[in-house]
Amino acid sequence: MYDDEDLAAIRDEKERWTEETLDPVLERHGERQDRFATVSNLEVDRLYTPDDVADIDYEEDLGFPGEEPYTRGVYPTMYRGRTWTMRQFAGFGTAEETNERFRFLVDEGQTGLSTAFDMPTLMGIDSDDPMADGEVGREGVAVDTLRDMEILFDGIDLEEVSTSFTINPSAPVIFAMYVALADKRGVPREKLRGTMQNDMLKEFIAQKEWVTPPESSLDLVTDTVEFAVEETPKIKPISISGYHIREAGSTAIQELAFTLADGFAYVEDAMERGLDIDEFAPQLSFFFNSHNAIFEEVAKFRAARRIYANVMDEWYDAEDPKSKQLKFHTQTAGQSLTAQQPLNNIARVTVQALAGVLGGTQSLHTNSYDEALALPSEDAVRVALRTQQIIAEESGAADIVDPLGGSFAVESLTDETEEKAMEYIEEIREMGDGSVRDGVLTGIEQGYFHREIQDASFEYQERVEEGEETVVGVNEYTMDEDTRPEILEVDEEVQERQQSRLAEVKAERDDGAVEDALTDLEDAIETGENTMPAIVDAVKIGASMGEIMRVFEARHGSYSETVGVA
Repeated sequence: MYDDEDLAAIRDEKERWTEETLDPVLERHGERQDRFATVSNLEVDRLYTPDDVADIDYEEDLGFPGEEPYTRGVYPTMYRGRTWTMRQFAGFGTAEETNERFRFLVDEGQTGLSTAFDMPTLMGIDSDDPMADGEVGREGVAVDTLRDMEILFDGIDLEEVSTSFTINPSAPVIFAMYVALADKRGVPREKLRGTMQNDMLKEFIAQKEWVTPPESSLDLVTDTVEFAVEETPKIKPISISGYHIREAGSTAIQELAFTLADGFAYVEDAMERGLDIDEFAPQLSFFFNSHNAIFEEVAKFRAARRIYANVMDEWYDAEDPKSKQLKFHTQTAGQSLTAQQPLNNIARVTVQALAGVLGGTQSLHTNSYDEALALPSEDAVRVALRTQQIIAEESGAADIVDPLGGSFAVESLTDETEEKAMEYIEEIREMGDGSVRDGVLTGIEQGYFHREIQDASFEYQERVEEGEETVVGVNEYTMDEDTRPEILEVDEEVQERQQSRLAEVKAERDDGAVEDALTDLEDAIETGENTMPAIVDAVKIGASMGEIMRVFEARHGSYSETVGVA
C-alpha cells in the first residue's frame, strides 16, 4: 500500500524519532516492563508503522466486506444492517425451570436461545442411570425424552426463534428431538433455525466428552450434516468449536489452527461421503473464544476468515461464495473469570465482547460475573445481556464495518496470526499424508493436541505465578474480605422430579415399538445408512437418550484416551 520510497522515508523518520524523542524518555523513565506480550505470550512491538504491513496487497489480503477473502467481514453492511445475535447460555434443573429462564431472557431483549445441558445428557445417559446420580440438572437442563423437549420449548415459536444446542456426543439425539418436536407442532423442517455444536473432534482434543471412538463419532457427525442438507437447511449441524480448546489452555493461535483443522477434517469427511462441498459448506459454522488481549483477538477473527476463504477455494475447490464465508459465534472467556472479586468479571467480559464485535462475530454470548462460582443468577445474566446491548446501542462499535481495518498494529498481528496458524495446519496435514482429516485423527491418537495445549497452559500458569502476567484481584490488587455474591442454587429435588417424569414416559409408551425402533437403528448402523431418520423415529415413540446412545456404544465400543509421550 506504500511504495519503496515512502517506506524508506518512514524508516528514516522512525530512526530519527527513536534517537531524538524515544531514547531520552526511556533513559529517564523506562517502561513498565521489559517485555510486552498478549495473553498467548505473542510479543507485541512498541509501535507499528506502514513498514510493518509493507507486504500487504489490499485487494488480495483485505478487500471489501462481503467479498473474498472476507478479512473485513462476511457481510457488506455488517452491524449497520442488523446487530449480531445475542445469545445467553441458559439451562439448569428441569425443562420447566429452563423454559422459565428462556422466557425471561427473551423478555429482556435476547435475540437467540442457547441451551446448556446437564452432564448426564451431554454424555448420553438417562437421569435414572446410576452414573447420573448427583449430576441431574446441575450444570444444565436434563433432557431424557421428547417430552422434556416439549416442555423446554413450551410457548416458544420454533419458526421465530434461533436456538443453539451446546451438546456433542449425544447431539444427534437432541437434533432428532428438535426435529420431532417441530413435526409434532406442524412446523416445516425447512423453517427451523439454529445450531448444533456437535463437534466431536474438539471433544477428543480438549473437552474430553465422548461415547464411541473418534472415527465412529466422526461418521455420526457427518450423518447429521447430510441430514441437515436434505431436511433442515437453516440449521447449522456443526459449530466447529475452538472455545473449549482455548478454555483447556491453548494459545489464540493454537485455538485458531486446531479449530480450522477440525473444520477442514469435517469438510473432507463429508466430501468422502459423496456430498458436494457447495451443498453442505454454507451450513457449517464456527465457535471461538474471546479473551482479554483485545487486538490479538480481533486479529485472530480476521485471520480466521482469510485462511478459511483461501483454503476452501484452493484445497477443496469451493465455488459458492457462501462456502468460503467463515461465520462464527463468540463466547467470552470463562477461563478468565475469577472467583475473587467477581464484579471485576463485568469489565473483563466487556473487553472480550467488544473484541468479538470489532472482529466481526455473527452471534455473541457474554459470560455472567458469577459463573466462576455457580450457574448464573438472573441479575448476573441480565448484566451480561445488557453489556451486549450497551456495546450495540451506545458504544458506536456497531456503526463502522471493520473499524480496526487498516490499523498498522492489527493488520500486522493479523498477518502474523495467519502465518503461525497455517504452520500448524500444514503440520497436521502432513501428519495425515496430505489429508487434514487423517492428520487430526492421527494427532488425537498420538496425543499431539494434548501435548501442545498442555505446554501452553503450563507456560501461562507459570507466568501468572511468577508475576509476569497480572490477574487483577488474584495476584495483584487483592482483597481479604469475602466478595462473593448470592448464587443460584439448584433444588435438591430436581433429580427425583426428573426421574419420575422419565418413569412416566417409559410406563406410558409402547415398549415393543421402542424395541423395534432401536432394532431399526442397529440395522442402519450395520448397513452404513444415515442414522438420523432412525433416531427421529425412535424419539417420536418415546425412546430415551440413554437407550439410543447405548445402541451406538454397543456397535462401536467405548473409547479410552491414550496420550503418547513427546
